[in-house]
Amino acid sequence: MAAGQTKSLAELGLTAQGGRRAEITGLSVDSREVRKGHLFAALPGTKVHGGDFIQYALRMGAAAILTDARGARLAADELSTSDAALILAEDPRQTLAYAAALWFGAQPEVVVAVTGTNGKTSVANFCRQIWTELGFAAVNIGTTGVEGAHEAPLAHTTPEPITLHRVLADCEAAGVTHAAMEASSHGLEQRRLDGVRLVAAGFTNFSQDHLDYHAGFDEYFAAKAGLFARVLPEDGIAVINVDDDKGPAMAEIACARGQDLITVGRAAGSDIQLQAQRFAPTGQDLRFDWKGRAHQVSLDLIGGFQAENVLLAAGLAIAAGADPERVFETLGQMKTVRGRMQLAATRANGATVFVDFAHTPDAIATALKALRPHVMGRLVAVVGAGGDRDTAKRPLMGQAAVENADLVIVTDDNPRREEPAAIRAAVMAGVADADGAELAREVGDRAEAILRGVDMLGPGDALLICGKGHETGQIVGDDVFPFDDSEQASVAVAALDGGLA
Repeated sequence: MAAGQTKSLAELGLTAQGGRRAEITGLSVDSREVRKGHLFAALPGTKVHGGDFIQYALRMGAAAILTDARGARLAADELSTSDAALILAEDPRQTLAYAAALWFGAQPEVVVAVTGTNGKTSVANFCRQIWTELGFAAVNIGTTGVEGAHEAPLAHTTPEPITLHRVLADCEAAGVTHAAMEASSHGLEQRRLDGVRLVAAGFTNFSQDHLDYHAGFDEYFAAKAGLFARVLPEDGIAVINVDDDKGPAMAEIACARGQDLITVGRAAGSDIQLQAQRFAPTGQDLRFDWKGRAHQVSLDLIGGFQAENVLLAAGLAIAAGADPERVFETLGQMKTVRGRMQLAATRANGATVFVDFAHTPDAIATALKALRPHVMGRLVAVVGAGGDRDTAKRPLMGQAAVENADLVIVTDDNPRREEPAAIRAAVMAGVADADGAELAREVGDRAEAILRGVDMLGPGDALLICGKGHETGQIVGDDVFPFDDSEQASVAVAALDGGLA
């Protein structure tokens, strides 16, 4: 929406207490960003309630306040003497999302979203690549920001609604016609995607993560399922990986809404059935079936699970209206997503170093198992867990590493405000539980850990650096220090093989 324009509450789908009217000049969720005429959304949070900041928003000239009953009680005195319109909602997050959609208005013509514990970034990126090969102006939106025909940084995988709908409107204004979004469990739980006009949605897999935020596995799954149970409309198409244990349950949820279904997997009867894979040092060949017709393609991608990601992306492109045969013709052109099974460096002896974002027990196990067929020699892993996150998964990460690698180095990831040694100790406890003490060593400094891992590599060996993927910084306390796993791998190889002056 152009600067200087206004919209009434009715135009935003809102009704104020007592029928009070207001002309809105902008939307804010941060009281420090409120300007005269803004609608301020005072939302419930995990630590504080936005109602505590209503008084500041009113001082900044807010014309309307959107909140729940608790938020209104927290600012009852200020609201009683204010001329601002008050909008009460049982679910103010969802109400804000719908209002943001109406405020910004424009979205790309075709938008799809993908959820799951692992693979969201790759699937969204592959969707964008497929569309681009087909001649569409396309973007992917998520962990790596906005990439493609329009580019912009993002602070979160799934931004809060005001930012998200602003980004979608900016994309449409830049001529983007197709967008593939990552739908995180946080974003779905907090209704950030509500109001996005989806034509299709995908599900990759489900395993342990984010239990520091969600109360348990059932709540975590319910958040993911919200993409199909609530956000994707009834006439949308669900694309589901039915090989995952939770795939059939997710398909049932989609079918119960009346959504059409495209299934992807090795299971007989899958709409896109992966029938065979053959691995090479730097790629793989796939044979798959679509509606009774066999196809074969060579992928320049490492890791067996990338076949599932590519085929799920193909399913989403088909669900969004692309011709299946043309979609399949593009698959051989797919490029590695930065930080996802990315070949970072190669030693003079032929040993390879890969970087991957794997930061859950399942992702680490999956990445190592997927890399194994490409490796003739030993498989070495560098693993660390992040601070201020799900603590229960740390020993499971150590266990997953030693059970699937020949050698493991446990190091720091993003310790944040926790003691790094305590995090490493938790990961090492999982190593011990798996009787893998002789296979693992602890090296706190991440750069040194990568250097030692590279130094271990002989001909035919490979190193997988897990955890940070595309990230270019390491968070220690409240500081972010420059750190790029791929760059560190290249530096280590150059230093050990005489490439540095």
